[in-house]
Amino acid sequence: MNRGVDIVIPVFNEGGSIRRVLDSLKVIEQPARILICYDFPEDDTLLALRDYDPTPLAIELVRNRGRGALGAVLSGFAASNAPWVLVFPADDDYNGPRLNALLQRAEEGYDIVAPSRFMPGGSMQGCPWLKSVLVRSSAFFLYHVARLPTRDASNGLRLFSRRVLETISIESTRGFAYSIELLVKTHRLGWRIAETPFIWHERKSGKSRFLTVRWLPQYLRWLCYALATTFLRRGPHTVKLRPQPTS
Repeated sequence: MNRGVDIVIPVFNEGGSIRRVLDSLKVIEQPARILICYDFPEDDTLLALRDYDPTPLAIELVRNRGRGALGAVLSGFAASNAPWVLVFPADDDYNGPRLNALLQRAEEGYDIVAPSRFMPGGSMQGCPWLKSVLVRSSAFFLYHVARLPTRDASNGLRLFSRRVLETISIESTRGFAYSIELLVKTHRLGWRIAETPFIWHERKSGKSRFLTVRWLPQYLRWLCYALATTFLRRGPHTVKLRPQPTS
C-alpha cells in the first residue's frame, strides 16, 4: 500500500505559532509533506519559516488561488498528490502525537478519518459557551438523528483519501463547509468513515477564521443532505461527482 500524507495548513499571519506546530508534526511515522497555504507574500508566517529546519518533514509554500479559508484549502488540495490529505489548523501544536493513530485508521481502508472531540478520549477545552452549545448540539444531531458515523461532524481537522478528493465535487463556497460536504457525500456513497479521539483548545492568539453565522446557511444545506440520505433513502447516484479525465 502506498504511504505518505500531505498536510494542508491554511495560514493567516501565524508567525508566532507555526514553528511550534511544525515541530509537533515531526512525530509522524510516514513520509509527510506540509503545504503552507497563504494569501499574500507579506504574511508573517513566511518570515518565520525562512531559516526553519523542517527535517524530517518537507515543506512547500502554496499561494492561495482563491479567497479566504476555502480558497486556501482548495489550493492545498490542488497541490497535493499523496494517498492521504490532512487539513490541519495553524495553531494546533498539541495533537501531533495523535496523528499516527489517525493514519493507522486510514491504512485500514477508510476514505475519511474524522478526529472527534466528543468520543471517549477526546475533549474540547476553553470554548466560549455559545460556540460550545452550537458545536455540541450540531454534533449530537448529526450523529444521533442524521446518523453520520462520527460524533464530531463539524470538525475542520480531517483526513481525506485521494479517492474522495479526486471523485467528489465540492460545491461549498464559504469557509470550512466543504469538510461537512465531503463527509455527507462520502456517507451517501457508502464509503467507509472512521473516527479517532482528538482534543481541541480555543485559540489563544491571533484571529480565528471560523465565522459560524456567515457559514451557517451552507452548514444547514449539508445537514439537510445528511437527513435526506438517512430518511429519504437518497443513494449514490445523487452524489455530484467531479468530471473524470478521458483517456
